[in-house]
Amino acid sequence: MHHELTQDQLRHRARRRVGALLAVVLIVIVGWFTFERIDASLREQGELSVRNAILGSAKQCCAIEGSYPSSLQYLEDNYGLVVNHDDYVITYSVFAGNVMPNVVVLAK
Repeated sequence: MHHELTQDQLRHRARRRVGALLAVVLIVIVGWFTFERIDASLREQGELSVRNAILGSAKQCCAIEGSYPSSLQYLEDNYGLVVNHDDYVITYSVFAGNVMPNVVVLAK
């Protein structure tokens, strides 16, 4: 036996479908914003971690040799510092051997 749907039943189904579609769109938008915030946070943490590793190696060099290294390459060659230059842009500037270097790390 075939049962015809009334206009009210058809409208109710249409509202439910629209409501479900809106819920899915909302979930996708919230998920995208959440992912963007997490990604930004991880990038910041990575930058800070690389900067701290560089400064730690520079301090170790100063403690052993009596002055801060003149270049980042010196730390990589002599103190085992490993930096992923494909993922980060690093500015390492030295004013004098007895002044801690200025280190800026930015994720690419």
